[in-house]
Amino acid sequence: MRQSIFIIEHLEPNLWDWCLIEYKNISKIVGKQNLWITNVKRKNKKLERIAIVYKKRFSDILTEKKLNKKKICVLDPQAKKELSPKKAKNFEYFVFGGILGDNPPKNRTETELSCYLKKIPKFNIGKEQMSTDNAVYVVKNILKGTPLKNINFVKGIEIKINKIESVILPYKYAVVKGKPFISKDIVRYLKKNTGF
Repeated sequence: MRQSIFIIEHLEPNLWDWCLIEYKNISKIVGKQNLWITNVKRKNKKLERIAIVYKKRFSDILTEKKLNKKKICVLDPQAKKELSPKKAKNFEYFVFGGILGDNPPKNRTETELSCYLKKIPKFNIGKEQMSTDNAVYVVKNILKGTPLKNINFVKGIEIKINKIESVILPYKYAVVKGKPFISKDIVRYLKKNTGF
């Protein structure tokens, strides 16, 4: 299979620990050389160990590198068309918004990413919010030939913090080997940092 480039346009005001954990998981999924993280305003050695990092927005990078817009796909829950294995094979670059989820969703991918990438094909992988690492995992599987309808999902997961407390993550997660696809580092982070 041809190596695809997965681009995360970082759209949070800071590089939060949660973002770093998700980006690290994405690097495990696709490999450092296949992961670009753009729009990172400050140098970060941890990030540079797991990805190719750019200070500029992807819209500027594609102009500088003269990338073929027909080979770029933006993943946006608001896009009208669903990404299929047949369509995915036409693209070399897959662009995702590096966004921490809001409940209810605020359509930030559309307002903070898609609007900068005009005349570039846009597809959804379902209309519900996923973590960025889940979205990348799903697209990689679609690229391998698995249609979205054949990927199992669960909506909302509960993370036990201790015997009496838990956190509900109200997003959509792929199911892998019977369990929601979530980084163990996220679970550890929640148990360490959640205060009630």
